[in-house]
Amino acid sequence: MKLIKTPPSPYRVVSDDPAPGGPPRMREANVRHLLRLLHRHAPCSRADLVRLSGLTAPTVSAAIGSLQRRDLVTAIGNGSSSGGRPPGLLEFNARHGYVVGADIGGSNVRLALADLNGAVIGRWNAPLRAERSPKAVIEKVSAGIAHLRQQHKVPLKKILQLVAGAPGITDVAAGRVLSAPNLVGWNDIPLRDLLQDKTHIAATVENDVNLGALGESWCGAARNVANFVFLSIGTGAGAGIVLNGILHHGATWSAGEVGYMMIPGLPDDPPSTDRPGALESAIGGHGIEQAWIDETGASRSATALRATDIFDLALAGDRKGREFLNRAAGHLAMAVTNLSLVLDLSLVVLSGGTGGHPGLLQAVQRRLERNQFARPTLVLSDLHGEAQLCGAIYLALQAAEAHGFRRRPGGIANKRQAALAEIY
Repeated sequence: MKLIKTPPSPYRVVSDDPAPGGPPRMREANVRHLLRLLHRHAPCSRADLVRLSGLTAPTVSAAIGSLQRRDLVTAIGNGSSSGGRPPGLLEFNARHGYVVGADIGGSNVRLALADLNGAVIGRWNAPLRAERSPKAVIEKVSAGIAHLRQQHKVPLKKILQLVAGAPGITDVAAGRVLSAPNLVGWNDIPLRDLLQDKTHIAATVENDVNLGALGESWCGAARNVANFVFLSIGTGAGAGIVLNGILHHGATWSAGEVGYMMIPGLPDDPPSTDRPGALESAIGGHGIEQAWIDETGASRSATALRATDIFDLALAGDRKGREFLNRAAGHLAMAVTNLSLVLDLSLVVLSGGTGGHPGLLQAVQRRLERNQFARPTLVLSDLHGEAQLCGAIYLALQAAEAHGFRRRPGGIANKRQAALAEIY
C-alpha cells in the first residue's frame, strides 16, 4: 500500500498548525506545502520542488533544511544530468514515524502498523468472543499496539496517529460511537478519548464500513470512481457512501445504515439503535444462519452451516440452498436499486464474509439487469477483506500529514489538539 500519487482525500483535515499570515506562519505553511510535494513526487531535486511549488529557490532550500533537521527528508545521492553538475536527489523518510489502523469487528479486532508511505510492516488480530464491552475492546487494541511496537522495535514517540473503525453509528467530530448493536454496551461511548487515554496516541474514530469505502477508493476497486457505495455484509450490513469524491456522513452520522432499510416483504419495524434492522436480519450472516436453523430444523452447533456454506450448497444444486440464495439476492437487489435511484451510483463494491460470495454477486447482477436504469456496475472487493484496515491506514496518514508529521500525544491533557485534529 502506497500513499504517493493517491487521489485527493475524501476528508477535510483540520490542522492545528498555524495558518498563513505573518512571516513565521508563512514559513510553516511553505514547509508543509513542500513536504506534501516531496511526499508525493519523491525522489526529486530542489529544482524540481521549485518548479512544482512556485516558490523561490532560497525559500525551498530553507524549508528543506528544516525538514532535514527533523529527519523527514534524506539525501539519496545525485540524479542524472543533461550537462553541468548533477542535481542532488531528496526522498521523504517514510520511517520517520508510523501509524496504526484498527478494525473493530463484531467478533475480532485487527490491527496494522504502517510506515508513512502506507507500507504495512506488521499485523495483529485477536478474537473478542464474549469480551465485547468498550473496556475489553480498548484493552485489546492497546495490547495489540504494544505487541506490534515490541515486535518491530518502534518506540511510542514514533507512532503519530491511530485510526479505529467501529461497527456502528459513529459521530466522527465528537469521537463517539453512538450505537453498535453487534457489540455489548456500546451506546454513546467516547471511544476516541478512551483510546487516547489508554494508548497515549492521537486517535480518530470512524464507522468501519466508511473506512472500507476509503480503502476501496485508495487502493481497491473504486480507484478514480467519484460516486460509489461500498456495501459490506458480514455479521451485519452497512454501506460507505462516496459522492462526488467525498465520503458522505449525513446530518446525524447515520448515512449508510442500510441494514435498517425498508424493503417489501420484510418487517416494517421502525429503526432502533437497540437491535439490527430488518434488511440486516434478512441478508446478514447471522440472520441467514438463524433462518436456516428455523426452516430446516438443523441444530445450532460448532459445525452448523455458515451463510457462505448455504450459498455453496446453492451453487452445487441444492434446492433449499438456492431458495436461500435467491431470497437474499432479491432483498439485496432491491436495496442496491433503491440506493442507485436516490444517489445515481456508477459502482457498488460488495464485501464481507457474506457479501463477498460470488454466487450472491451473480444472483444480484441478474436481477439488476432487468432495470432500464439504476444499474450500477456490481463488483466484489479485490482487497480480500482488508478494505477497512486499508481505509484506517489511509485516514491515519492523511491526519498525520495534515499536522506536518508531528506527534500529538493523546490523552486528557491534549484535548485541544484532539479537537483540532478532527476529520469530518
